[in-house]
Amino acid sequence: MEQTLTGKTALVTAAGNGIGRASATELARRGADVIATDIDGDAVAAVANTSDRITAQRLDVLDAGAVETLIAASPRIDILVNCAGWVHDGTILDCGEDVWDRAFDLNAKSMYRITRAVLPAMLDNGQGSIVNIASIVSSEKGAPRRFAYGASKAAIIGMTKAIAADFVKQGIRCNAICPGTVQSPSLEERLTATGDFDKALAAFKDRQPMGRLGTPEEIAEMVCYLAGDMSAFTTGQAFAVDGGWSI
Repeated sequence: MEQTLTGKTALVTAAGNGIGRASATELARRGADVIATDIDGDAVAAVANTSDRITAQRLDVLDAGAVETLIAASPRIDILVNCAGWVHDGTILDCGEDVWDRAFDLNAKSMYRITRAVLPAMLDNGQGSIVNIASIVSSEKGAPRRFAYGASKAAIIGMTKAIAADFVKQGIRCNAICPGTVQSPSLEERLTATGDFDKALAAFKDRQPMGRLGTPEEIAEMVCYLAGDMSAFTTGQAFAVDGGWSI
């Protein structure tokens, strides 16, 4: 039986493409009112055009003032889905302090910033579900040339568990999803940048035991489960949705 999210309001970051877009549209399909945000205003406006339950807001998650303004003007938020992220290709020797800072700013600090802004109202309401998109490449698994990415995604898992532990008695749940390699426009850009798209794509598929990439919609299914009441006894967990990569 598919759970309904009618009567709940969800805020989704990086909703213009990929996992964020799939999450926003699936949450809306299940009845939630969705505030879809993205730095790409045109992309998120296109998402809003798919459902009258989705409202588009351009948002740079690195802009603390913009985050505070959006949250202050938003209605009650029952569900927060943190999807914004960035992948750096390289080892520690390729990772200067500027790269390290960008990885943590976008992958971890943005989630800290938005969660900290949303949480007080959730506490006032006595309930809320926070879903953070981490990665199987994190504290769960190492991968070649993903130094800054893996470190920053590991931070998300630690943050998820800390928030869950701090507010478990106050109606707040916080969980993380750890996807394997998922089809997305950003992945296609990285594959193209290698200079041999087909070879790079084959390599990504080969490292997945199922022999294929995941889809954004498969991650969105887990987002909706964790967002809704069917997962009411679940908090502080990091769920691998990775095609068996972490086995």
